[in-house]
Amino acid sequence: MSANWPILNFPELQPTLETLHQWIQIVGKIRLRTMPWQNHSWHTALYVSPMGFTTGSIPHNGRIFQIDMDFRTHNLEITCSQKGSASMGLYPRTVADFHKELFEKLRSLGIEVTIHGSPNEMDPAIPFAENTVNKNYDESQATALWLAMLKSNEVFQQFRSDFIGKASPVHLFWGAFDLAVTRFSGRDAPVHPGGMPNMPLDVMQEAYSHEVSSAGFWPGSADFPYPAYYAYAYPTHPDFGKQRVSPQQAFYSEEMGEFFLKYEDVQCAEDPEGMLFSFLHSTYEAAANTSNWDRKHLERSYTK
Repeated sequence: MSANWPILNFPELQPTLETLHQWIQIVGKIRLRTMPWQNHSWHTALYVSPMGFTTGSIPHNGRIFQIDMDFRTHNLEITCSQKGSASMGLYPRTVADFHKELFEKLRSLGIEVTIHGSPNEMDPAIPFAENTVNKNYDESQATALWLAMLKSNEVFQQFRSDFIGKASPVHLFWGAFDLAVTRFSGRDAPVHPGGMPNMPLDVMQEAYSHEVSSAGFWPGSADFPYPAYYAYAYPTHPDFGKQRVSPQQAFYSEEMGEFFLKYEDVQCAEDPEGMLFSFLHSTYEAAANTSNWDRKHLERSYTK
């Protein structure tokens, strides 16, 4: 077992996860409203940082600002190129209270932003300013989740480097709260049917406008109560789920149309990085081979 990969116990993580998910939606929506648009909504995503999660630098009205959630000191820091910085604590507090103070801090730095006031990809979608339901925050659980994302991010970055076709950065998407990396075949995809709760159809269709093989880490939900790695293809070839992938603990969900590998299996492995990389590579091969991608011109080290 690698001592560097933290244990994630979903029942213990869940209350903090559900609150953090609301908080990062608010932070992500601020980035969404202030960043210039990028294809597939890449401008909306957050990133794993040495301290926690970050928006990265955001240009806004002749200045740059950045929002960082620090899971070492358990503070949120706003840094602005013209007016210094402001901070607020991360502790057990309602979403409504977090939302109120964050926008007060932004205004104190002269940053005026208006966001859509309800979460996406959630049902029910309680408006942030009214949400007094989610208010749990355990420092140790928040830190463990960040460290799991940090370790996953390192392997994802290495996996991304072998691909010379179009590929996304390693993104933390706040809609579903997943860390993801996506490879593109270069071909157009069929129009996506949508179906994600509280997600505009045109956003989904633009995100999946081109053929992809995507993989990521998801900390789980009440309906899927364990953190896991996933991999899927769009469009999905009928033989995709029949492909043999590694490691042996990986499995295919007919209901979800995705391959999964439980985080616990990776965390407990003698070589967690190697196990995760094998999952990423073999599930990509399952997508690329069944959909006949031009691998020779898309991969740096391709061998038939």
